[in-house]
Amino acid sequence: MYLFDGPFDDRKAFDAYLQKLAASEDPLFFAIRGRALARAVGYASLMRSEPTHRVIELGNIVFTPLLQQTAGATEAMYLMARHIFDDLGYRRYEWKCHALNQPSRRAALRLGFTFEGIFRQHMIVKGRNRDSAWFSMLDSEWPTRKANFERWLDPANFAADGRHKLSLSKLNHAPGT
Repeated sequence: MYLFDGPFDDRKAFDAYLQKLAASEDPLFFAIRGRALARAVGYASLMRSEPTHRVIELGNIVFTPLLQQTAGATEAMYLMARHIFDDLGYRRYEWKCHALNQPSRRAALRLGFTFEGIFRQHMIVKGRNRDSAWFSMLDSEWPTRKANFERWLDPANFAADGRHKLSLSKLNHAPGT
């Protein structure tokens, strides 16, 4: 509903779309594979890279039901952030979504991004105005966010039934974080 492309008429059209994404350099798409599966269960992209200013955006996030609301989804977002800050040395990591996309807005906050505001009529998507909610994570915040991700992802944080004991939202929004 909130993506620029789709829905697709059939699998052939979707496969052609995936081939287009695979060839793109900006945005640069990453397939997300499940540990136990031999196939992709989602994708996300890094886009609007501005190396001079060391700013980059995460976008085009698509998780299949096999990945949605799993530890693997959180781990994928952690690995993207770790790559941005630790490997590439960026100072600002951005997340933007349709202002009406409440699941995406909640995810950004849960993952430790800070809400910065609504950019009204930011773009046109599928012939309609889109207001965009903007979020960011800064390099100065990353050490705390990284520790929170690692604490949350630690196997000791999960009960035998697979449920987490500590909430990543609470870790990221505790006083002093």
